[in-house]
Amino acid sequence: MQVPVRLQVRGYRLQGILMILEVRAVAPFYKNGFVVGCDRTREAIVIDPGDEAEQLIDAARRHSLNVKYILLTHAHVDHITGVGPAKSAFDAPVYLHRDDLPFYEHAVEQGQMFGLTVRQPPPVDVFYDESPIRFGDYEVLVHHTPGHCPGGVCLDVTDTPHLFVGDTLFAGSIGRTDLPGGNYEVLMRSITQVLFALGDDAIVHPGHGPDTTIHNERTRNPFVLEYLASKP
Repeated sequence: MQVPVRLQVRGYRLQGILMILEVRAVAPFYKNGFVVGCDRTREAIVIDPGDEAEQLIDAARRHSLNVKYILLTHAHVDHITGVGPAKSAFDAPVYLHRDDLPFYEHAVEQGQMFGLTVRQPPPVDVFYDESPIRFGDYEVLVHHTPGHCPGGVCLDVTDTPHLFVGDTLFAGSIGRTDLPGGNYEVLMRSITQVLFALGDDAIVHPGHGPDTTIHNERTRNPFVLEYLASKP
């Protein structure tokens, strides 16, 4: 049975505009999927729809949101199993970094590694470039943050503190680098040079587990502290 473990709705007010933010996570991976919406225009994005996709769809409909884009932080199987249902529900284009396309195209085989039957998600519509992605009164800047996988990205909602990091960084931990395409040194550079440059106040929404901040991870994350201490 898929039991939701995170059922939250949060808002962030910017100059009188409320940003809608909902998160869901269910078994077996307990992977966070997000709906982010503009209260004024009702335009929205869905980030990393996985097995919790139906809950994300319900949340978007409850808020009467018009989902414009489905944005993927990377293509590991737990982050993409819900792309098909989300695409069917919203008819929105699917975005991915080109370097993770091999994982995406082998979603069925990824599922088999975990003993799961996974349906192949629909084709990717757009590969990220340097163009901002606008929904309502917000823009998303895409930062390439490889290391957990070659095509990992972090999604930075401009003029807000919200940063969606997939499996690059967690509260008190970092993404795995022992999977195909993983690289510890590359991951740590992504964290310390790309994410930390976005400022201590950034609220980090990871792909698994609770939210954190850049300040917390820069000053307390044991993996980060060990890595920085090893540098001259």
